[in-house]
Amino acid sequence: MNNCTDILYDVRDGVARITINRPEKYNAFRGRTCDELIHAINAASWDKAVGVVVLTGAGDRAFCTGGDQSAHDGGYDGRGMIGLPVEELQGAIRDCPKPVVARVNGFAIGGGNVLVTCCDLAIASDTAQLGQVGPKVGSVDPGFGTALLARVVGEKRAREIWFLCRRYTAAEALNMGLVNAVVAHEQLDAEVAKWCQEILAMSPTALAIAKRSFNADSDSIRGIAGQGMQALAMYYDTDESKEGVRAFLEKRKPRFRDLSLRRPDEK
Repeated sequence: MNNCTDILYDVRDGVARITINRPEKYNAFRGRTCDELIHAINAASWDKAVGVVVLTGAGDRAFCTGGDQSAHDGGYDGRGMIGLPVEELQGAIRDCPKPVVARVNGFAIGGGNVLVTCCDLAIASDTAQLGQVGPKVGSVDPGFGTALLARVVGEKRAREIWFLCRRYTAAEALNMGLVNAVVAHEQLDAEVAKWCQEILAMSPTALAIAKRSFNADSDSIRGIAGQGMQALAMYYDTDESKEGVRAFLEKRKPRFRDLSLRRPDEK
């Protein structure tokens, strides 16, 4: 794990800790971040010294706030259908034969909330906030971020999360089943370590089989994601989506309805 600029990777006592290291961007990911995360998760997946993976963000303010909007102009700055290999990243978390635990130390918004959804377990600080933001900024996660979320928290709640784009406290996230536990912020590391130690006491082969069994029931969502990302790539090229990005960067409310009411011959 050399030459990483966007993440930190550490293996100690059977635990691989992967940290998104962009605190100045609230740990938002760009194309390079995704590539480094994929590489790190794959490394941990096949390292026999690793029994559990912890995914988190640097600092105390954010776990991850999704795609870096400053690297988004009708498409992000990396590879893949939309310039971010998010499908591959989400797949790496699910394909890892070891439990992946989200250490939610702050904001888990947008794509960050989707990472929490994809992780096998999630332990949150009582200061954390979670939620989606895509429809506010001209985006959406049309795969695990929607369909798997509905399986995790229920269909009505998932639709609420996406249609209203509210922020939820850690306690509210616990109540809806989005996270497994909430502790005082200063106890977060101790609680994560406790869960990791319990996992490390289990049969690794049994855990791998159990994880693959859970995933087999929902892996059809990969097909939904592939189709959805194709549509998302086309959506990013529209004036409506671009208005969301502009409004975010200009710190104003987007005028989506003005665009939808405009006549086809108007520029």
